Amino acid sequence: MKPRHLLRLAASLLACIGFAGAAGAAPAALTPHRIALDDGRSFSLNLPAELEIVPAVQGLKRVRFFARSPDGRLFVTDMHDLSDNRRGRVYALDDWDEQRARFGKVSVYLDKQRNPNSVAFHTDAQGRSWLYVANTDKLQRYRYRNGDLKPSSEPETLASFPDYGLSYKYGGWHLTRTLAFGDGKLYVSVGSSCNACIEKEDVRAAILQMNPDGSERRIYAQGLRNAVGLLFRDGQLYATNQGADHLGDQKPDETMFAVRDGADYGWPFCYHSKGRTLTDPKFPRKPGCTAVPKPFASFPSHASALGLSWFPPADGALLRNEYLVALHGGSKLSLDHGYRIVRVGADGRSGGELVNGFLAKGKVHGRPCDVLRNGRDSFFFSDDKSGVIYYVRPKR
Repeated sequence: MKPRHLLRLAASLLACIGFAGAAGAAPAALTPHRIALDDGRSFSLNLPAELEIVPAVQGLKRVRFFARSPDGRLFVTDMHDLSDNRRGRVYALDDWDEQRARFGKVSVYLDKQRNPNSVAFHTDAQGRSWLYVANTDKLQRYRYRNGDLKPSSEPETLASFPDYGLSYKYGGWHLTRTLAFGDGKLYVSVGSSCNACIEKEDVRAAILQMNPDGSERRIYAQGLRNAVGLLFRDGQLYATNQGADHLGDQKPDETMFAVRDGADYGWPFCYHSKGRTLTDPKFPRKPGCTAVPKPFASFPSHASALGLSWFPPADGALLRNEYLVALHGGSKLSLDHGYRIVRVGADGRSGGELVNGFLAKGKVHGRPCDVLRNGRDSFFFSDDKSGVIYYVRPKR
């Protein structure tokens, strides 16, 4: 093969896995780590050799996003299944044993919730702590007191959301709502009602900003088809976003944005592909897409970028000055897009894969959803297909 053909092949391979360059040092090689679950399944996940992975919680359903309470407890949502249902839960995970990588107690904090995707905690100016729960149709908050096994109050409804749309079969009715606090404000992402359409409500395909009591609600950013992952860091809101499904197997890119106040990110008129911002032929508009902000980072098409976590600079750490992003994976298994956790540098460049193997030889062993840093080179991540919470840490 001629040299120029080799270069083209290398570039194509990088594009296929969505990596535009290294974020500092070369990514660590991944090695198989054997997983044995309580349900009898056994398979390998691939991680750097200096890390180990342990199933910390098993037996949940569609386990989704994490939050830490003011007293350091871990909470996680569970949407139960892929249907629109009111069987969702919020779990409190207590008595963490670092040596065994196990929680001593897993309790149902809230039950009979409508697709709870995200929870968040906030302490107000009066010193009162609140638990916020994002359901499909409404945002509620409960008083929280340290060590609570159940909410300390009846729910207070802060906002309602449109809850009709197409079914999953048609790529619509994005049921999830995601929460993030930053600089005293609450941010809520609301997905589109469809794969690609002109919405009737401006709250759809948008990120909202409001005060912690729900007042002064406004559209912070729009044109985001389904911004499921939110993270506020150092005065900046970041969001992962899922592109439309009708443009083919290799486009559009999945994206991560450093979200700007008042920006329009283009959906359904515009999309991103291999560094270019293009016009969707189904929704042409003038003056085109030149004003649409560029992504902070990009991932393979239909990889379904979801939760993310930040690892600060630390001398000698494997994970430092970078984000970990969970790529949930798409329905077309032959693409092999997603089904892994990837690294994104502080400059937006890719640092390669950190965990893969959830899709192997056409068989799905799990789908990573959210990532939560727990310390130097250690983190939890949720698998909403198998109902498992994994813990990754330096090998002992």
